[in-house]
Amino acid sequence: METGRVVTLIGAKLANVGEEFIFSGAATECEECKLKKSCINLDVGRRYRIEKVREEIKHDCYIHEDGVRVVEVIEPPIKVAIDAKQAMKGFKIVFAPVDCELPELFDLCQPMGLKEGDRCTILNVIDDIMGEKKGLKLVEVQREAK
Repeated sequence: METGRVVTLIGAKLANVGEEFIFSGAATECEECKLKKSCINLDVGRRYRIEKVREEIKHDCYIHEDGVRVVEVIEPPIKVAIDAKQAMKGFKIVFAPVDCELPELFDLCQPMGLKEGDRCTILNVIDDIMGEKKGLKLVEVQREAK
């Protein structure tokens, strides 16, 4: 269960199937580009995974020295720590980051790509999270498209 594919442009050196990235927005050099609507059509702060690279198409770019390629991306599932009471496969939740005391858990408690208030479906319950913060479960969620 994944959100729909989006066709966009990415630097040719970065255009590899399976690569994941967080979209950080457009650079100032992009303002003058005739392709900017095709290139900056993703949501800032979201995680994306490249599912397909169209090798036959390559465009010049002000930023990427080898140009850009046309790719298809999706928002992949994200691993996140949530309250164990909510951790049931198939449940729909509204994401609220939990407060982590352990620095090594920070990326699971407040994962990049999810924002507070996002509606998500729990795809898998992976495991209990050990450590000082009891009552958390590691789950894999898919953000629902708005």
